[in-house]
Amino acid sequence: MNGASKPDGGVEVLDPGGGPGERVLTPGALALVARLQRELGQDRTDLLEARVVRQRRLDQGQLPDFLAETETVRKDSRWTVSPPPPDLVDRRVEITGPVERKMMVNALNSGASVFMADFEDANSPTWTNCLEGQANLIDAVDRSISLLSGGKTYRLNQKTATLVVRPRGWHLPEKHLLVDGEPVSASLFDFGLFVFHCGSRLLAQGSGPYLYLPKLESHLEARLWNQACRLAEDHLGLQRGAIRTTVLIETVLAVFEMEEILYELRERSTGLNAGRWDYMFSIIKKFRDDPKFILPDRASVFMTVPFMRAYTELLVKTCHRRQAHAIGGMAAFVPSRRDAALNQLAMDKVREDKLREAEDGFDGTWVAHPDLVPVARDVFDQVLGQRPNQVERRRDEVSVSARDLLDVAATPGEITEAGVRLNVSVGIQYLASWLQGTGAVAINNLMEDAATAEISRSQIWQWLHHGKIQQEEVRAIADQVNSELGAGYRQASDLFIEVALAPEFVPFMTIPAYRLLP
Repeated sequence: MNGASKPDGGVEVLDPGGGPGERVLTPGALALVARLQRELGQDRTDLLEARVVRQRRLDQGQLPDFLAETETVRKDSRWTVSPPPPDLVDRRVEITGPVERKMMVNALNSGASVFMADFEDANSPTWTNCLEGQANLIDAVDRSISLLSGGKTYRLNQKTATLVVRPRGWHLPEKHLLVDGEPVSASLFDFGLFVFHCGSRLLAQGSGPYLYLPKLESHLEARLWNQACRLAEDHLGLQRGAIRTTVLIETVLAVFEMEEILYELRERSTGLNAGRWDYMFSIIKKFRDDPKFILPDRASVFMTVPFMRAYTELLVKTCHRRQAHAIGGMAAFVPSRRDAALNQLAMDKVREDKLREAEDGFDGTWVAHPDLVPVARDVFDQVLGQRPNQVERRRDEVSVSARDLLDVAATPGEITEAGVRLNVSVGIQYLASWLQGTGAVAINNLMEDAATAEISRSQIWQWLHHGKIQQEEVRAIADQVNSELGAGYRQASDLFIEVALAPEFVPFMTIPAYRLLP
């Protein structure tokens, strides 16, 4: 660490962070983060403990269902979420990426309707990345963001995508900032700094501080986010509801509480997103001991398999019933300029996937690469025409039961040696990049992030513990991967083996990995 400073008696910055830190870690910003942590930190801790208790019940065979205690919320047809702000009425194509400067400029200029600047799955949360990311947000909002790279100057076009920020999830700490002796919540850290520095600026421009909220597991966690937004609005003198939120439905528990999540955030909600990769990871994680929930090779789990189909159709119906936007899942393909045949095949699959979403009633979709923006836009333009969205499509014909959502056993496909090898290889390569500070990595023409890497390691754990593969096989493949990739992968390989072969399932591999980051 580079020393310590104390802006007030209970706030300790363990690393000032140089230039970005001076811009971002101002006394006012730290005061807001500290207030958020002091007033909401214990509630966050209690909710994380509730996750542990819920997991014990799942381990004992109790399956999730729609909540009896909130049935009145679901049956009340009168409530809706607040109307979207003007720059979030049309969200037909959204691009995601880390808060790295060049990627932010390219994403904002991509022609997408929305850019989600990601502090979570696509970002390796080194202290430098987190501070520079916040500084980049300030520059993007002020339209001064630019850089010279490879002899080329990158700066913003006149028309750019609407900015939405994804803070880290409730489960993650920020170890470099202590409030009253304890690490601050990474969620409240990312959120507090963004809304302090950019909230009023964005509102003055006719936009606003917009958020994507990740990895919620209950409506009570959504309630905590609403409390955080209200507290920040009061602290900064912003109008109630100025902070708007979209929630990623990327856990199997949250899918049973979608209406309740919208209800808790109804004064500021702008919709739900089908976070497909984390959703697959959640299925494995939550039901890891139940043989009825063993998934085949991840490459064979398509969005059309029964349990994924039920999840997405219910999401659209839920959103449109409450006048909220439904945003489709990620197209992770990374185009290759060297293989035209591969490109065409992949583009055809992307187009097919986006057409299914548009015809199902989604109002927009996600892509991970600027070259996919025109493909996705073309598909949604064909379906939407001049309409900004299709919230009027109620999908009343959709009927999804708890059994439908949990029908993982109906997923076709097999567990193959190639699938095992791919999971080990991708997991090690991704972790190696993550530990070096890169959170979004192109591997085999797919954009891998923490969510997809979690699928890789959790499938290995699941297959191992159900006797589908052997530890010796996994270790042999890991050694072969290290040999093929060369020096520099041993730390990542050791970490992958640790989380994939541990006797007890590690909830998030990024938690032990975070301890290794500067």
